[in-house]
Amino acid sequence: MPMNQRIDVAVTRALAMAGGGVAPPRLAAALPYAVLPGGARIRPTILLSVAMACRDDRPALSDAAAAALELIHCASLVHDDLPAFDDADIRRGKATVHRAYGEPLAVLTGDSLIILAFEVLAQAAGDMPGRALQLIQVLAKRTGMPFGICAGQGWESETQVNLAAYHRAKTGALFIAATQMGAIAAGQEAEPWEELGARIGEAFQVADDLRDALETAEQMGKPAGQDALHGRPNAVSALGIPGAVAHLKDILGGAISSIPSCPGEAMLAQMVRAYAQKMTPVNLTPQRARAGR
Repeated sequence: MPMNQRIDVAVTRALAMAGGGVAPPRLAAALPYAVLPGGARIRPTILLSVAMACRDDRPALSDAAAAALELIHCASLVHDDLPAFDDADIRRGKATVHRAYGEPLAVLTGDSLIILAFEVLAQAAGDMPGRALQLIQVLAKRTGMPFGICAGQGWESETQVNLAAYHRAKTGALFIAATQMGAIAAGQEAEPWEELGARIGEAFQVADDLRDALETAEQMGKPAGQDALHGRPNAVSALGIPGAVAHLKDILGGAISSIPSCPGEAMLAQMVRAYAQKMTPVNLTPQRARAGR
């Protein structure tokens, strides 16, 4: 089964778990609205790529891990879009959850997706409860405090911000989860895979900072210029456009060199190169990068 199909099937199966019984109809509808149709599914794709590079001997567990990670990511988007944070109207080309269903249901949707993610992992334990427990531990660590996306969002309320720590928590955390969970699902140690996830996450954040500064809302499928509007710390304001571009290239080079030895090492290197092309903002011409406009 193709990787994108594996992810879609796993996510759909997970959402079905939340739709049974006598559920509040609008909340039941808001969950798939927040998750489907999916975006690029970068994080679960990386997770499955690492699992396959490590021989993927328990594909059902890998699929559950991919679905759980994507649910956490979608929950974070629902919460990020709320008026208390970004107050965004559009996400993935459609109305954000709080615009479509109201703020109370948006909060509950994000909460429900987080809890569902851990239920998915618990139910997938099967004959590998040790691996499932490790998956739960990694996902919890990279979701909460002090090393997860909650910490990343918290940095935005500080007067003094460590940009590297902010990026590592806000964006890098779930990429670290992706590489480590892929390894764990395939029976490998998690620790050697942290650096790869951290570097991919940092590159993704710098690229996102560049897109926010250079692209339009139509190109991004979400509001543009949000970093400047909300005064958020970002690579463009700290380094300028040329500096941010140079930093992005350095990070991606380091990501490739950090890939642990595994049967699919060459495939993973190609994956990083492919994402490097996808992450480059469409408006970033060489002349513009040099000029810093």
